[in-house]
Amino acid sequence: MLDRSELLDATLESLPEGVALVGEDCQVMFWNQAAQAITGYTAMEIIGHAAPESLQPLLRCAGCTGDAESGVCNANGHAAGHGSLIHAQHKLGHEISALARLITLRDGLGRRIGKAILFHPAECLDALPHGATGEDEQVEASQEELKERLESLFEDFSQGAPAFGVMWITVDQAHELRRTHGVSACDAMLKKVERTLVQGLRPAEHLGRWGEDEFLVISHERTAALLANHAQVLAGLSRTADFRWWGDRVSLTVSIGAAQAESAGTLADLLERARAAMISSCHAGGNRITAAPEGIPCSRS
Repeated sequence: MLDRSELLDATLESLPEGVALVGEDCQVMFWNQAAQAITGYTAMEIIGHAAPESLQPLLRCAGCTGDAESGVCNANGHAAGHGSLIHAQHKLGHEISALARLITLRDGLGRRIGKAILFHPAECLDALPHGATGEDEQVEASQEELKERLESLFEDFSQGAPAFGVMWITVDQAHELRRTHGVSACDAMLKKVERTLVQGLRPAEHLGRWGEDEFLVISHERTAALLANHAQVLAGLSRTADFRWWGDRVSLTVSIGAAQAESAGTLADLLERARAAMISSCHAGGNRITAAPEGIPCSRS
């Protein structure tokens, strides 16, 4: 009969995404077949050895910031599933673009004993960055509708139509509310926030779910400054959402990343800039608006 460790090894080996388990001494303790296929490095070359410099961005999970309470890090600083875009180097020398998630590992007493990094090639994803859906069909449908609008708008923009912008919005309390009150409470809260945000939209603007805890606003503000001002209005409006669950009143805030379309960039660049700005708002403590600087975000460099 297989023991527990053998079952765990078999489970990790069967995963379609790469898995690296790294101890507190920075030594790699586990490296599955998918990790080998993605990077070109075998388990014998990685486990127990100093990792090659070309893989350091991946093993550090650059761009991730740990959540002190949950032990999870990812693109938006909340629940796992979004991932950070990482650029490392394959054993054969070419660049690897991967989405990586980091999970802090702790023992039964809560002491940190290492980390798990899960990653898969970025090209396996849709070309346009978006939040995780949690297999929610309504969120997926909203994403598809927003993508169609974005693609149409960006094509028009590239042919000389007026500029437009996007606001990537995440609800700061969503992860904690889901953990303490359950999925139903979180879903009800997100619907409340959505109804509240809709009240602040300009004519012809569109808002929809862009991820499990995220929204995207497609705005027709002509400048980055006007877009940022509009984001401030929506953030203030979200704080007025009176959400109660079984008598408990939950104060709500949002973190927003605002980015304006640029003629030198792509639609994917625009969304990456908005996401990077939203992440900055989260990492600054939430309840903030960050305007994306011009150009491609550092996570794509």
